[in-house]
Amino acid sequence: MPHVQCGELYGDDPEPSEQVPAGRLCVPVRPAAHGFTVRLFRTPVGSRTTVAFTTPARLRAVLGADQPWTALAEPALRALVAPLGIDGLTVDPASAPARPLTASAR
Repeated sequence: MPHVQCGELYGDDPEPSEQVPAGRLCVPVRPAAHGFTVRLFRTPVGSRTTVAFTTPARLRAVLGADQPWTALAEPALRALVAPLGIDGLTVDPASAPARPLTASAR
């Protein structure tokens, strides 16, 4: 499963070790008081992360056909979760991350 890290710029490195996804990402969401909010997860080691998929089919295969989602560009997704201190982004995981964040874990 590719994992994209935020933070360091690669400077003059013509081929960064990790590539950032281009274009639209399918981002799982959950109901909130005034619409929807991005669904947050924890990695197997406990780090908070957002999850996104490159196609709706990949999202459905991992999270199920009933999982609501929205289309966001990678910079927009990062901007939404940055105020929460989350810089992890897991793209196209082969299975669902270990556990979704509960209200008490946010």
